[in-house]
Amino acid sequence: QVQLVEVGGGLVQPGGSLRLSCYASGSIFSIYDMGWYRQAPGKQRELVSDISIGGDKIRYADSVKGRFTISRDNAKKTVYLQMNSLKPEDTAVYSCIVDIRTRALGPARQYWGQGTQVTVSS
Repeated sequence: QVQLVEVGGGLVQPGGSLRLSCYASGSIFSIYDMGWYRQAPGKQRELVSDISIGGDKIRYADSVKGRFTISRDNAKKTVYLQMNSLKPEDTAVYSCIVDIRTRALGPARQYWGQGTQVTVSS
């Protein structure tokens, strides 16, 4: 069984910063791509950023480029999202997504975190 635990959400004023962390635990053989999605009320879920296993391939949504930075620590099985210069439109539930293989000969599949609320408001 695999669990993804997210921490770091909360309430922040516009222009402020937050750092999200997502830690994977359980029966894990290999971890591949890791990333973050968000969903605001009344809107579709969107990809915020993702990062490849080696960290050499990174994508960002246009709306967060230059403000958010994704990183990962493979030894800690953790992906981070540093969010700076936050705007009210960044308010959403942020969920991590991780590609994990649980057995040596099994397929990799995507696992989702439970989500953490980020609210940007004065």
